[in-house]
Amino acid sequence: MKNTVLITGASSGLGKASAKLFQQNGWNVIAAMRSLENEKELNLLENVLLVKLDVTNPQQIQEAIAKGTETFGSIDVLLNSAGYGLMGVFESSSPEQIQKQFEVNVFGLMNVIKAVLPLMRNQKKGTIINISSFGGITAGPFASLYNSSKFAVEGFSEALHFEVSPFGINVKIVEPGSIATNFRSGIEMIQNTIEEYNTELAAFIPKFTKRTEHLPKASAEDVAETILGAATDQLSKLRYVIGEDAQFYIDLKNKNSEEDFLRLMQN
Repeated sequence: MKNTVLITGASSGLGKASAKLFQQNGWNVIAAMRSLENEKELNLLENVLLVKLDVTNPQQIQEAIAKGTETFGSIDVLLNSAGYGLMGVFESSSPEQIQKQFEVNVFGLMNVIKAVLPLMRNQKKGTIINISSFGGITAGPFASLYNSSKFAVEGFSEALHFEVSPFGINVKIVEPGSIATNFRSGIEMIQNTIEEYNTELAAFIPKFTKRTEHLPKASAEDVAETILGAATDQLSKLRYVIGEDAQFYIDLKNKNSEEDFLRLMQN
């Protein structure tokens, strides 16, 4: 029997690249996305089932899993690729923006996992792969909401690994660097309303990009290869870093004293 992967956020970016790669490697793919009518590529592929799924909608989660298992019989791998990025001055953010950031990146991810776990426990095997970021290890200015959501994913995934591994279920985290995907180009910026932040806010992006402009960035396809590797390597390994810029920032934090890390990030 073919293995089956359920991918959230499969309409673009890492999710779509992963859906195509898994399908090319002989997997059944349950490609979950919010808007089925806009998909013009995955729907043409053999052994790919499109299901409507907004991870903030519990009913759609249950319906997508039911349809996927009815079609393919099981879910061997869950890839939580759906994500949302909110950047800017925290003090200027609205309660609705804060809520949305965590509803998608944290609570939505948790709800999909909670719905899939009974299936994996019953079959005594499975792999859950959560897309984090180097921003789940290191934090930077004007990314407080995104960073905190990914820090939550990291801590949740690590703890869940210990809870479910006795049932033959692996939990893994993929930590990409900067990638040219719809996610990156579609980041929502908080409209700043506090003048005192303007100077540092204007300097942030040039400062951030200059640090790693000399380093090659991973493509969405590169990350998809890492995800497929994590799904199939059978290693007891929790974290997979992909992208030299991601490794740069993780090393900056892990290989320096906290004092030096803070100084280097502020320069």
